[in-house]
Amino acid sequence: MILPIYAFGHKVLKQVAEPIDSSYPDLDKLIANMWETMYNASGVGLAAPQVGLSARIFLVDTIQLEQKGEDFKGIKQVFINPEIVDSSEDEWAYEEGCLSIPKIRGDVIRPESCTIQFFDASFEKHTLTFDDLNARVIQHEYDHLEGRLFTEQLKPVRRRLIRRKLEAIKKGQIEADYPIRFK
Repeated sequence: MILPIYAFGHKVLKQVAEPIDSSYPDLDKLIANMWETMYNASGVGLAAPQVGLSARIFLVDTIQLEQKGEDFKGIKQVFINPEIVDSSEDEWAYEEGCLSIPKIRGDVIRPESCTIQFFDASFEKHTLTFDDLNARVIQHEYDHLEGRLFTEQLKPVRRRLIRRKLEAIKKGQIEADYPIRFK
């Protein structure tokens, strides 16, 4: 089932998400719905707060970027109760967007790689290191679990330039190509 994506201005997007365990109600159904929702919105990542849930879970599929000619190996993974335990000192800027903030993009500086501990959908624990676009998408989605949005990391001039657009999103004065829920 395609879930509505919660838009900028909704309080769930600014909360630190709560850890979950394997007894989380209908976890398999939630994961399936999140995949369907993400693909319907043409996303490469989606975090539970974006569908209105304060739960420490996000998913990433960057394999679809391989098909667009990107020169890297993508991943398709569910991350439950993740914790970034290390990141590189080397950083790079890349233009990001967010399904919760339609039609706004901007350059965000992030570490080139990160090491993350997490449970997969079967609640098996992993510690893996990712780089390139995989690390970027993981860090973006992880930020959602911490109540942070990519717009907060934009340079001050860019933040001023998008202020009106963000206010319009808060007021529900924007359309998206997917179901979206405002305040």
